[in-house]
Amino acid sequence: MVEVVPIPCFEDNYAYLLVDRAAGETAVVDAPEAEPILAALAERSLRLTALLCTHHHWDHVGGNEALAAAFPGLDVVGLESDAARIPGITRTLDDGADVEVVGLRATCLHTPGHTVGAVCFHVAAKGWLFTGDTLFGGGCGRLFEGSAEQMQASLARLAALSGDTKVWFAHEYTAANLRFAARVEPDNPALRGRYERVRRQRTAGVVTCPSTLAEERATNPFLRWHEPTVIDAARAHGATGDTPTEVFAAIRRWKDTA
Repeated sequence: MVEVVPIPCFEDNYAYLLVDRAAGETAVVDAPEAEPILAALAERSLRLTALLCTHHHWDHVGGNEALAAAFPGLDVVGLESDAARIPGITRTLDDGADVEVVGLRATCLHTPGHTVGAVCFHVAAKGWLFTGDTLFGGGCGRLFEGSAEQMQASLARLAALSGDTKVWFAHEYTAANLRFAARVEPDNPALRGRYERVRRQRTAGVVTCPSTLAEERATNPFLRWHEPTVIDAARAHGATGDTPTEVFAAIRRWKDTA
C-alpha cells in the first residue's frame, strides 16, 4: 500500500513522498531542497527511485542533483518541453503520458500558466492530484510566464476531475489565500467554515493538505469564475466582461496587489 507523506521544506514548500513501505521504496514529487527529504528517507529506511518535477523553479528542483547523487540511477521526470530547465532530468513526458512510480501510474497533465512548462501529476487509481504551483489550497499560482487564458484553461481542466480527488499543493499558502477569498465572496458560508478550520490547523502546526477538488470548487475564487458573486467582484476590479478568462484575470490581478 502506498501513502503520501508531506515533507516541509524552506519556509512554506512541500515535497511529497509516495511511500511503498512493503517494498521500502519511495518516489518524490518536487524537491525544493535535498536535506529534509534525505532525512525523511533515512528515518524511514527508504530507497528513492523516482523524482517527479512539476516545473523548473528553483524552489521545486533545488534538491534534484543532490538526490540524484545520493541515489545513483534515480529517475528524474519532467515535461519534454521544459527538460532544459530541470536539473538532472532523465526521462521526459508529454501531456497525457503516464509514468509508473512505486507501482502506481501517474499521468502528466500539462497545465501552463504559472510557467509555460508547468505540469500536474494525477494518480487516478488513488484519487491524488499533485498540483505544484498551479492550484493551491484556496488559490492558484501567479502568472510568471503563461497567460490568464492558459491558466484559466489549466484550472478548468483540473476542476473537471472528480470532486473527491485529493489535492496535494506545493506551498502552505492556504490561510492567506482564504483570507483573500473572503474579500471576493464575504457571504460564502463554505468559505467561512473552511477558513476557521484552516486557522485552527495552522495554529496547531498542522498542514492543510490535502484538500479536495469539491472543496476547492466551493471555496477557491480562482475556480469560481461562473459564480455571480465572483463575477461582480471581478467587475468591481477591472473586468470588462464576464467570460471565464476575463473574470479569472481580474481576480488574479487583484490578488497580485492585495
